[in-house]
Amino acid sequence: MATPLTDQEKRKQISIRGIAGVENVAELKKGFNRHLHFTLVKDRNIATPRDYYFALAHTVRDHLVGRWIRTQQFYYEADPKRVYYLSLEFYMGRTLQNTMINLGLQNACDEAIYQLGLDMEELEEMEEDAGLGNGGLGRLAACFLDSMATLGLAAYGYGIRYEYGIFNQKIRDGWQVEEADDWLRHGNPWEKARPEYMLPVHFYGRVEETKDGSKWVDTQVVLAMPYDTPIPGYMNNTVNTMRLWSARAPNDFNLRDFNVGDYIQAVLDRNLAENISRVLYPNDNFFEGKELRLKQEYFVVAATLQDIIRRFKTTKKGASGRTSFESFPDKVAIQLNDTHPAMAIPELMRVFVDIEKLDWDTAWDLTKRTFAYTNHTVLPEALERWPVELLENLLPRHLQIIYQINQNHLNNIAALFPNNIDKLRKMSLIEEDGCKRVNMAHLCIVGSHAVNGVAEIHSNIIKTEVFRNFSDLEPEKFQNKTNGITPRRWLLLCNPGLAELIAEVIGEDYVKDLSELQKLNDFVDDAAFIRDVSKVKQDNKVKFAQYLEAAYRVKINPSSMFDVHVKRIHEYKRQLLNCLHIITMYNRIRMNPTAPFVPRTVIIGGKAAPGYHMAKMIIKLITAVGDVVNNDPVVGNKLKVIYLENYRVSLAEKVIPATDLSEQISTAGTEASGTGNMKFMLNGALTIGTMDGANVEMAEEAGEENLFIFGMRVEDVAEMDKKGYDAMSYYNAIPELKRVMDQITSGFFSPKNPDLFKDLTNMLFRHDRFKVFADFEDYLKCQEKVSKLYQNPKEWTKMVIKNIAATGKFSSDRTIAEYATEVWGVEPTDLKIPPPSEPREAIEETAKALKKM
Repeated sequence: MATPLTDQEKRKQISIRGIAGVENVAELKKGFNRHLHFTLVKDRNIATPRDYYFALAHTVRDHLVGRWIRTQQFYYEADPKRVYYLSLEFYMGRTLQNTMINLGLQNACDEAIYQLGLDMEELEEMEEDAGLGNGGLGRLAACFLDSMATLGLAAYGYGIRYEYGIFNQKIRDGWQVEEADDWLRHGNPWEKARPEYMLPVHFYGRVEETKDGSKWVDTQVVLAMPYDTPIPGYMNNTVNTMRLWSARAPNDFNLRDFNVGDYIQAVLDRNLAENISRVLYPNDNFFEGKELRLKQEYFVVAATLQDIIRRFKTTKKGASGRTSFESFPDKVAIQLNDTHPAMAIPELMRVFVDIEKLDWDTAWDLTKRTFAYTNHTVLPEALERWPVELLENLLPRHLQIIYQINQNHLNNIAALFPNNIDKLRKMSLIEEDGCKRVNMAHLCIVGSHAVNGVAEIHSNIIKTEVFRNFSDLEPEKFQNKTNGITPRRWLLLCNPGLAELIAEVIGEDYVKDLSELQKLNDFVDDAAFIRDVSKVKQDNKVKFAQYLEAAYRVKINPSSMFDVHVKRIHEYKRQLLNCLHIITMYNRIRMNPTAPFVPRTVIIGGKAAPGYHMAKMIIKLITAVGDVVNNDPVVGNKLKVIYLENYRVSLAEKVIPATDLSEQISTAGTEASGTGNMKFMLNGALTIGTMDGANVEMAEEAGEENLFIFGMRVEDVAEMDKKGYDAMSYYNAIPELKRVMDQITSGFFSPKNPDLFKDLTNMLFRHDRFKVFADFEDYLKCQEKVSKLYQNPKEWTKMVIKNIAATGKFSSDRTIAEYATEVWGVEPTDLKIPPPSEPREAIEETAKALKKM
């Protein structure tokens, strides 16, 4: 048998990673040595692996810069409509390998680094993740930036440059412990500070009514410093910009006013202003109404809108700048990623009315035609509702504007539904029960021309339940845009073996048109292809097992089924249901140690919000169960439980390609879409899941018989809510469930503290909103089907191939193409911007060609 290829050799073969031409390799080596010497001021005797990573990063970045400048020149010439994606989170992960792939430099870089006697993978591991997001919402924004650049859209991501991203998770004694993520400690080679575009943002103060209208005065000023990161499209010479704002105190901060002469204290107090961009709030699907968070939300919005308006007013040299805002919605589209940037709506109104002196109705028409809003959750605890008194203090003028928007809105409703006070109350932007609050979702719906959910089932729930009154009024406003993932990062980068295997049988076009994967259906019965797909998976599993052994000193059996459940820890995602299944498997092995058992390695990972007690208890239960299972000699290597510490983008890139079974088991109607589900499907895992989020569409695309679907549907959940969920009835009716719960309750998994999990068990028995017991029995049966199929590797792999062939719909390229044409009014293009090697005139030619199109 041939010896398996090393990763180095594998990467050399791969055509979709670019050609390693001799000149290219020589140039890269030269650039590398130049940066090591001049940028890092090191020689090969004292350079560390981190120095080598930075030298390579700067070398690769050099190849971006010309294209980056070219792209911006091109947009200036062509003056296309620009798309602005506003998000408080961009979960980018690492940048080096993604940049090499999108520029077609991967093979040349591999060869150059190899010739320099260095290990590419070691250098790649030096890069810190840019963890500026919590989970799905932030990662979606990152995938969208990749797709917008690849589709040639003139798009910009705008957010906050958090000094500290999502915390690093340590598991100590089975408990989650948080550590600060000081990701900028060694510097960030991918960003460029742009102090020349620094902008003022105002807070507090009061509103003065003058003959010229309202004036917001006596404010405190914080400066917003932009940092730009290049976003390369895939092999099309487009390089877009992600601009993240950092808070800076003005130089006269605390020195100009009533200063009592404590100069030192005044300078120290600059921190107070700069705290705005200090740290990412670590909540996923949960609203925490803190003043600092509201400051962050307004900070990004105020700086971004000034930037957008500056860019709108600046047109080609020779032409005088734009003075009329009439064409604003024809040149600007702004997408709100959830309600977090909702203050953009009153802020744009403030700029139009107070500063640019437009009349209210004109301003409101322009505003509505500019904004579109994406809803990401239906969980009530996640919806943003800001107390009026907080807004009144921090942003008094914006509160006035919101009141005015609401007044006009309610006048509309009252005219349509006279005397219907209940409808007015339900549709108002202001909630009056208890402390007065602004419902930010209502503000977004009223202030946007398009509202969308992120999977068909979710968009339907929004239309028929959560925002029913609004969709009845303006049904045309509500759309669906099913989420997607970028196949560049989530296939080419993380699973080169599978990417190359696919390219060998259907060609390389699928990288930019994922629907091409349908062609794999012709190979479902091809014995050689089945064998190759199976081998790629096995190689990935061995590699991940080696990683786990090196990183966590745990030995796992690579021929066992890798059953993986990775996502944020939340009751609705039902990691508890998985945990109950683990205990059930353990009990079955204990009761009958000689019975045949399909070996499993259950891998669970994800972070819990630091203040979310129940989520932290769930982690502790899983680790406690793991301690018992992994150390029981009767179990041996039939069952292992691994808690994957510090799950993040770079770890997802390792575990997803190695997964056999993907767990997507939220209660039907709670997961808006999910995107991890799509990543697993694309990488050759099978899915066990409920009919929730995008699982529904995955089953539609691949055929329900090719997923392991179980549990209540949305209708069943609604039915149960009507009649009431009785956990005890399941406990009494299902012996295996009773046994598991008795073990947890009695302290079998916490002998030193038998009451350790009483909050957990109490929740499951008395107030489980997510009905874990109701789906337990069906989940068990479904898991038995999984084990049965896994014993037949050929049939398992055939099902895998059918799944991969059905993932075309779940590319973020498709999602973005839909947003472009149906929401933003722009057209994707495959026009290649002329590379830096061509003269400047080529740009004008391409710009003319684009205008003709």
